[in-house]
Amino acid sequence: MSAPLEIRVPGDKSLSHRALIFAALASGRSRVRDILESADVNSTAGVLRALGVPVPPLGRDISIDGSGARALTAPSIDLDCGNSGTTTRLMAGVAAGCDFRSRFIGDSSLSRRPMKRVARPLAAMGARVELQLGDGLPMVISGGTLKPIAWSSETASAQIKSAILLAGIVGGVDVEVTEPSRSRDHTERMLRALGASVEVDGTRVRVAALRGALSPLDIRVPADPSSAAFLIALAVLATDSPVSVPNVCLNPTRIGFFDMLRTMGGFVRIDAGPDQGGEPTGTIIGSHSELSAITVGEAQVPSMIDELPLLACIASRARGTTEIGGAEELRVKESDRIATVVSNLRAIGASADERPDGLTVEGSQKPLRGRVTTHGDHRIAMAFGILGALPGNEIEIDDPACVAVSYPAFWDDVARAKARR
Repeated sequence: MSAPLEIRVPGDKSLSHRALIFAALASGRSRVRDILESADVNSTAGVLRALGVPVPPLGRDISIDGSGARALTAPSIDLDCGNSGTTTRLMAGVAAGCDFRSRFIGDSSLSRRPMKRVARPLAAMGARVELQLGDGLPMVISGGTLKPIAWSSETASAQIKSAILLAGIVGGVDVEVTEPSRSRDHTERMLRALGASVEVDGTRVRVAALRGALSPLDIRVPADPSSAAFLIALAVLATDSPVSVPNVCLNPTRIGFFDMLRTMGGFVRIDAGPDQGGEPTGTIIGSHSELSAITVGEAQVPSMIDELPLLACIASRARGTTEIGGAEELRVKESDRIATVVSNLRAIGASADERPDGLTVEGSQKPLRGRVTTHGDHRIAMAFGILGALPGNEIEIDDPACVAVSYPAFWDDVARAKARR
């Protein structure tokens, strides 16, 4: 076996969004290095600029001068969130604590995504939230004086949780969020690193009203584990093509996919590195393995929610029938990812069936051929792009450019890995 091919994937998308937001809310100059320069993160930068924050063009090393959590100014234009649900929901929390009116808009895909789930807790805190098309965008938030809240969320969602925590920080009130299971904790980690009082007890998070100002941020954004997952999957499925991805964020709430891949029999090694910005990091190495089917349940879903389309595609190459359940959240992502994954697997010749809360996939080694309809969903394009990179498969992606949302250089990196076979 040859030495692993090292591929550096982009900075973590979740951390990149939050780095910009917290730099804007802090008092003083923050430094952010290796930020993800993608469409979604640029949406967050654009919304912050519309609120008066001097965010420079995104690059490898940027500085942002923040004036404190209450220094944002009323926007003179709509807050265009593009395709980014993270931008919309996190910035909705920020806007709820500001004494002015903000109108959020997005592209056609984002406009169909549910917003009541974030509107309800913000309204309970005292903000006025209007959803002009029932449950989607446009969304108008008139913020100001908020009251403390202890919110029990029906769904484990880092976006809803973060919106409430950010509303508490900007509005100057205590907030508490309890979830049915643990979701990503990047917001809590970053808040604690910047001087906020954060208490975590199982699935309950409490953030006290801010006393003073958030400290400036100095972070080198580690690589995105969701992006790394695609290259590691290609290494595991392909023959004699090991891949090494360095400096990956190894937050325990983000690496469930790699645990599942190992459960399937995949060779995946993780070498721990130093913490960065309160987040553990390390190198992930994957190489060719024979895979077997697994069962994924509700407890495993939150730590791999973005990688489930990829897992389903991998399952089409494993021995046996893989079952994924407890994943209703997939139906309200950039597309209905359950329906989209199943229809596309069938379109290329694989055997798959929908369930109300997930799907089943029967593995085989027969060649897969056909055209994939992504509905503009970057995760769908990348997941089926990995299948298309395997020898014998002939898969056409209808909108390959949509990967720019999270991984602009994806196709170039896949080509590098293929060239090593």
